[in-house]
Amino acid sequence: MKLRDTYTCPLELVHDMIRGKWKPIILWRLRLGKTSLAQLERDIDGITQKMLLEHLKELREYGFVDKCTSQGYPLKTEYFLTHPQGEQMLEALRIMQELGIDYMLRHGMEEALRERGLL
Repeated sequence: MKLRDTYTCPLELVHDMIRGKWKPIILWRLRLGKTSLAQLERDIDGITQKMLLEHLKELREYGFVDKCTSQGYPLKTEYFLTHPQGEQMLEALRIMQELGIDYMLRHGMEEALRERGLL
């Protein structure tokens, strides 16, 4: 995604950087540590490999995610949150997660939280 040239405020810029269904989910999954593309695809229900690769590329361009590739056979590539940008974004996502949990509790959605191991 190409960023615009002008923004009303910095929040609008960051919103554009993580906009979409999958980017926050990818970043949230990476809180668990380095992982392969295949594992990310298994862990994120409903995402296609094409979409995952596209979003990882954008998140790398924005400095939230990076990857390391080990030599040898088979070649192994792992993705991880960067320091400090990716880790700072994770803090914002933690707050959003808490807001979501609070909302679900207030609106009788406890069962969904239990199913996901969040209660």
